[in-house]
Amino acid sequence: MMEEIQQLDRVFLELGPLTIYWYGVIIAMGALLALSLATRESVRHGYPKEMITDIVLFAIPIAILSARLYYVIFSWDYYSQNPGDIIAIWKGGLAIHGGLIGALITGYIITKRKNYSFMHVADIAAPSIIIGQAIGRWGNFMNQEAFGGEVSRQFLESLFLPKFIINQMYINGAYHHPTFLYESIWNIIGFFVLISLRKVNLKRGEIFLSYVIWYSIGRFFIEGLRTDSLMLTESLRIAQVISIGLILAAIAIIVIRRMTGKVIKRYWDPIK
Repeated sequence: MMEEIQQLDRVFLELGPLTIYWYGVIIAMGALLALSLATRESVRHGYPKEMITDIVLFAIPIAILSARLYYVIFSWDYYSQNPGDIIAIWKGGLAIHGGLIGALITGYIITKRKNYSFMHVADIAAPSIIIGQAIGRWGNFMNQEAFGGEVSRQFLESLFLPKFIINQMYINGAYHHPTFLYESIWNIIGFFVLISLRKVNLKRGEIFLSYVIWYSIGRFFIEGLRTDSLMLTESLRIAQVISIGLILAAIAIIVIRRMTGKVIKRYWDPIK
């Protein structure tokens, strides 16, 4: 007889008609940690303490909206038949690439208005962004989404995973690759890589571009294991196509900027 599999509850707290889900709590935790780290680093460079907060106050809600819009657009076959679910973000369905697009556009506009270097601020924020993403993936874990193809319980046990992760990966009658965990670990490693690059004193923008390359490499391979990918065509996964494009674009920008010599300032140079 199969042992009963105990799984985690998606609900964090219920207060009368109000239900708070772990998904939202975990994403909020990642955002708060990212804000704290980026603020601390920006102050070290001489920026006003409130600079990052000013950006985040606009960037986070816009990122959530753009992440949802991105997901809905590429899942329109479903949402056109279920329009009531379009606003149901507590069920999941926030595309990271969509969120990053919204956040970066917002950050660019605000830094330009305040006469700050967008690329320098992006360098400062890059490690915070990737650690926030690492934490946010655990929201997918609680929602039992962003998982991979079927595997055996023995396979998961061979990875020396805690029992609560193995049990949570039992979805629709089968065990699955914990792709949320693969990406979370990749992003944690990326966080330390980006932190280390600060010591190299690269040209402004290159830590952020390194983040783009690092994240995109991991996302490309991990996306290939997932079963819930947003698809461009029947055979092309949107996230993989975008990842390849971002890797090539980031490398090209680094090479062109260095060849032309237009970028003189480095990460630790004074902001004024």
